Amino acid sequence: MAPEQPTDDDLPATVRIREVGPRDGFQNEPERIATDDKVALIDRLVRTGIDRIELTSFVRPDVIPQLADAEEVLRRIDVPEGVSRSVLVPNERGLDRALPLRERFDEVGVFLSASETHNRKNVNRAVQESLAGIAPVVARAQAEGLHVEAVIATSFGCPYEGDVDPARVREIAGELAAMGVTEIGFGDTTGMANPRQVRRFFADAAAALPGVLLTAHFHNTRGQGLANAVAALEAGCTSFESSFGELGGCPVPKGATGNIATEDLVSMLHEMGVATGIDLRALLDASRAVQGVLGRPLGSHTLVAGPIDWHRDAGAPA
Repeated sequence: MAPEQPTDDDLPATVRIREVGPRDGFQNEPERIATDDKVALIDRLVRTGIDRIELTSFVRPDVIPQLADAEEVLRRIDVPEGVSRSVLVPNERGLDRALPLRERFDEVGVFLSASETHNRKNVNRAVQESLAGIAPVVARAQAEGLHVEAVIATSFGCPYEGDVDPARVREIAGELAAMGVTEIGFGDTTGMANPRQVRRFFADAAAALPGVLLTAHFHNTRGQGLANAVAALEAGCTSFESSFGELGGCPVPKGATGNIATEDLVSMLHEMGVATGIDLRALLDASRAVQGVLGRPLGSHTLVAGPIDWHRDAGAPA
């Protein structure tokens, strides 16, 4: 449990976190992870208090073999009531694969990049071509009663083009909102954002996109992920994405390391008096189990040091 303390007047009292490790985290692992292990992990994660989780992606199996078992994972997981289950679909073909299992998920994610170069390297399309391809996916998913989140990668900078104009990111977001998208995630895909930039970006995006849920997706490539999360929080952002153990990373450019660790984000927010609804110790137990599956330590700082309240309790491990 987080220590009791008042929440600063300028910070939200609660936030929601979508755990993206089972998709964004696992997709970059070089060794194939057994479906049994994926199912066991998901079943454990959704019992930590996490109420939004990205389960898998219906991308072509030859492109990301790690997620070739998407259908089997969805069929076998046991997710309690109240947990929103999300799948990523790259296009209509992906949606066609997913829809026969419609009762096994609640949300669909679509994606594109703000940078033309990154978008072409990632999906071999121009940005406008991606927007045109996303429109029918959004329409069909919403007709099925599914919530749709669109993620704009390289929103804060591109490893190929450098700075990305925030006005261009807002323009893309506006086109997505016009399609009916009600949640837009802004991805710092290779960890190029800084807190001052993030605070200004989310304040401007909130003004430009009324009625749209804005979600922050930070990577910790340069060690600034949590600082950027605080900046987004200060700008009023209440929705975040993160990955247990700091797993993940963009598969396109070299050196793009993982997402901010869910454990570290939860620990920090709780210490700040911001509620997440997540049991940090249960989450740490789940991440330790993943270390056993992968056979290596994960990058989460809290996984190494333990929760701060361990050290407030004289009877707990030091």
